[in-house]
Amino acid sequence: MNMPIIKVYSAVYSPRLEYIAGIILEDILGLAFEITSDKRKLGKYPVINYSSENIKNSFKVTPDSLLFEKGVSPKEIIVSQWKGLPVFFRTSADSDLPFDIFAASFFLVSRYEEYLEFEADEFGRFPASASVAFKNGFLGIPVVDLWTKEMAKAILKIFQTLAFKRNEYKALLTIDIDRPFAYLGNNLIRSIGGLIRDLKKSGDHGSSRFKTLSGRGKDPFRVFDYIAGNINKNNSDVRFFISVGDHSKFDKNPSWKNDEYRELIHNIDGMYRTGLHPSYYASVNTSVMNAELDRLKTILKKDVSISRFHYVRLFMPKSYIDIYEAGIREDYSMGYPDEPGFRAGIARPYYFYDVTRDSQTNLKIIPFQLMDGTLFQYKKLNPATSKDVILKLINETRKAGGLFVSIWHNTSLINNEEWKDWREVFEFMLKKQAP
Repeated sequence: MNMPIIKVYSAVYSPRLEYIAGIILEDILGLAFEITSDKRKLGKYPVINYSSENIKNSFKVTPDSLLFEKGVSPKEIIVSQWKGLPVFFRTSADSDLPFDIFAASFFLVSRYEEYLEFEADEFGRFPASASVAFKNGFLGIPVVDLWTKEMAKAILKIFQTLAFKRNEYKALLTIDIDRPFAYLGNNLIRSIGGLIRDLKKSGDHGSSRFKTLSGRGKDPFRVFDYIAGNINKNNSDVRFFISVGDHSKFDKNPSWKNDEYRELIHNIDGMYRTGLHPSYYASVNTSVMNAELDRLKTILKKDVSISRFHYVRLFMPKSYIDIYEAGIREDYSMGYPDEPGFRAGIARPYYFYDVTRDSQTNLKIIPFQLMDGTLFQYKKLNPATSKDVILKLINETRKAGGLFVSIWHNTSLINNEEWKDWREVFEFMLKKQAP
């Protein structure tokens, strides 16, 4: 079935407008669109007038200058309320929307603010607290999706025969394998050193390590049967991300040459879609990232096209440019490690736009809203409060007809007294996120 067609009039062509109109009009609303600067080509089609001019019987959005600019420059963001939603980039009084939905959405989705100067966290990342969404209290809602729904209602008052598509809510579980084993997979020197340290400590760490290494006990981090059981029970869609970087202060995975680790990687890849988990340093070092991608390809004997950066260490636009040029076509790093919510203001996949080059790429970004470590490491939340946070994010995503994406680690789902409550949270989320 052909999509309804709508014309967008702009006095000047803008690749930024083309990009964000594609997300709002085509991806979310299901409309085919054409941007033109020639009024003679408007014909009898429904028209969105994205200019300061007046066009009879059109839907007018008076533009901010953002989409017609080159490069980046600081923006003064003043947030007000409309239809119960936060909005910015106010428009003129004769506009059919009180704000420029295209410019505001582009600002959030492109992560424009992350191209500007900011105070980084201890790992060099753009922190949630530096974002417009966090500062103005709307990080917890997918405003781009919600703005678009309200715009659709307003458009229908003028073009009553238009029909918009119905967006279906979906959920995706993703698992990062930072440390597949607590004791297995280490070289001999590291294993002996670990055993000596454990024996000096109180508790049963030394005994547990010895039993594991001697083959008389199961490695406590090896909980993949539990994870797989819950995936199958809930019929969950899932992605696994594999670490194959060199050992460092921030990277604790076994060597990519380790036989036990390779066997585990093959077992997981045999059941689920797998991707690269670029190491801490790979996000800023192209050669390191390329080497790690080659390692995983060698292990799996096939191409690898999806990724998520370790520590969610994402730097705009370098990290995305590097992985795309290496052959990655989907990345799952768009979200904050320190706060739950919608980093890009949107609850669905979209393509990366390089603001420095002013061009859309074919790298698909799949944003996540929630990470296990955000709840109990950064936010220090208890399991009961964590469930409330999870349920709110699921409901907001469901309302937007979007994709709810969470990150979990095998090390968060250990079967011991300390972590047992987080298994309950994990199982709660899988049950509640089901479509």
